[in-house]
Amino acid sequence: MPSPAQFRSPGSVFVRDSPRTAALDLAGSREEFAQARDFTHRTLDHWSLDHCTDDALTVVTELAANAVLHGLPHTSADRCRVRLRLTLRRSHLVCAVTDPSDSLPVYPHPGDSLLEHGRGLHIVEALSEHWGWTRRCPVGKTVWAMLPTRHLP
Repeated sequence: MPSPAQFRSPGSVFVRDSPRTAALDLAGSREEFAQARDFTHRTLDHWSLDHCTDDALTVVTELAANAVLHGLPHTSADRCRVRLRLTLRRSHLVCAVTDPSDSLPVYPHPGDSLLEHGRGLHIVEALSEHWGWTRRCPVGKTVWAMLPTRHLP
């Protein structure tokens, strides 16, 4: 696994909880999407999950974008953070993004397919086997997606 220093940038902190879990704290700026993608790519490379990289990068980008755009709309980036956590399970990669907002994710109605924004959760649903959200105590939520790690024929 790359050293924590490789993932540091202003406002970002790498955390390694275990060999099967890696997390990246982000200050919530849009510029950090590239860092989250790089972190995801390097982590999956370390876990020999190259075959999952494209889907995981897309899911991470959508979840992080939603957290920054909707989970931090009226807060200072100095006070609130977004946390990206990748967890390797037996047959799944769990991509989870936590933000301080209590507002639940909004899944657009099927008739809204021509909207410019709001398709991110449709993309997450299409690429994952399962997705959902969990409320955090005392505030906040985690939106997660489970991607299969097995090679598909």
